[in-house]
Amino acid sequence: MTNRVTVGVLALQGDVREHVRSLEATGARAVPVRRPAELDSVDALVIPGGESTAMWKLATAFEMFEPVRKRLAGGMPAYGSCAGMIMLADQVLDAAEGQETFGGLAITVRRNAFGRQIDSFEGAIAFEGIDQALHGVFIRAPWVEQVSAETRVLARVTSGPGAGRIVAVRQGNLMATSFHPELTGDHRVHGYFVDLVRGACGTPDGV
Repeated sequence: MTNRVTVGVLALQGDVREHVRSLEATGARAVPVRRPAELDSVDALVIPGGESTAMWKLATAFEMFEPVRKRLAGGMPAYGSCAGMIMLADQVLDAAEGQETFGGLAITVRRNAFGRQIDSFEGAIAFEGIDQALHGVFIRAPWVEQVSAETRVLARVTSGPGAGRIVAVRQGNLMATSFHPELTGDHRVHGYFVDLVRGACGTPDGV
């Protein structure tokens, strides 16, 4: 197992431990990342849910903002859930004044699109490439308003609030979800991402 991929979880704010547990359940090595030197040692990065404006400010304060941008521009695989989706988007609607993102995904997202905390909900999601429905947890979640030609839609809300809205996308080595798979105990979305990382790193499945 010495050649298994190492996935960092940006550990500035949000549900870091839950992502670490899910990644390790897929056979990846998962480590929290708070400093640029720690970022240099990982094959890929997960940007967790939390609060996107707080994440932006903390990334700047910890001198992580530009290093993450640089690694993403250089092709590092990354997965963002909820606030992480916002941080990977090139365009954000209803953003806080001056809010910046890491970017990389040629999508437009709407922040807090599904409503406030009281409007949080759960529901079944059909996810391209994953057999059987996922259980989606949406907490003050964004949705994707627009995608580019090179962005693949992986999932939409099938019923209930925001039915038809895009809630999962992939573009090259980057992927994002509006929902929180790390909170459900179902590790298939993380497995999908780890397989993406293995492919980018040239590492055979399960190694």
